[in-house]
Amino acid sequence: MSKVCLDDRAILSVSGKDAEDLLQNLITTDLGGLGADEARPGALLTPQGKILFDFLISRDGDALRLETTSDQAEPLLKRLTMYKLRSAVELSLQSPAPVTVVFGEEPPAESYRDHRFEKAGLSVFRLYREMEGADATVADIERLRIAGGIAVSGADFALQDAFPHDVLMDLNGGLSFRKGCYVGQEVVSRMQHRATARRRVVIVTGEAPLPQTGASISVNGRSIGALGTVRDRAALAIVRIDKAGEAIANGDAILAGDVPVTLTLPGWTGLSFPTEADEASA
Repeated sequence: MSKVCLDDRAILSVSGKDAEDLLQNLITTDLGGLGADEARPGALLTPQGKILFDFLISRDGDALRLETTSDQAEPLLKRLTMYKLRSAVELSLQSPAPVTVVFGEEPPAESYRDHRFEKAGLSVFRLYREMEGADATVADIERLRIAGGIAVSGADFALQDAFPHDVLMDLNGGLSFRKGCYVGQEVVSRMQHRATARRRVVIVTGEAPLPQTGASISVNGRSIGALGTVRDRAALAIVRIDKAGEAIANGDAILAGDVPVTLTLPGWTGLSFPTEADEASA
């Protein structure tokens, strides 16, 4: 079992008799399916369906815990305060907050299984306290995220610039199509039913060390996406998978900067690169 303590996290606690109803009507996650020992991804969207805030949500007794980055904490608190109006809801913020990430086979006591990694077949847990004897680094977590195709805001996409489908929330338990209305729900439901999602997270493997985050991924001089988290020759990126599929089918070189790369869709998603036949039948 390896562990690392994160220093850029914040915890927003949402409590009170109306807490679950308030969040159920606002965020993408279906709280009816949230277990007592898991942390699920979630987001608060813009009315246009783009990710305004992203977080992990878990249960803390009768309260709900939103774990997010320190830079999102105050704006998220302000937004939820605006939404709660006269609801019987209390909001409290701890920033920075102690968060320990543990990965390995045996979950420690009082830990929460990170549902994003579980979907990818990886055992990763979160504890909302500090643990002594940290023997891993943030870089180790980033390598796990790359291997699992798990994107996060800041490193892999900009807030207010990505739809939940772009970052695989429709497949990792963070986006509900059954629970009813929430902010941005109409847009993401339309994307789902019309199968119009064309930007997706891919795993990038370079023939040489990759350039820095933000470098363009291109085919024949035209950008189809940009690098996100980078670790040596491996990275995440959000790309136009229709354009990538066309390049793969035609044998065209795909470059990250000037480095030839191979793009792979995370195996757990069941997704594949579209072909011209797929486009014709759509």
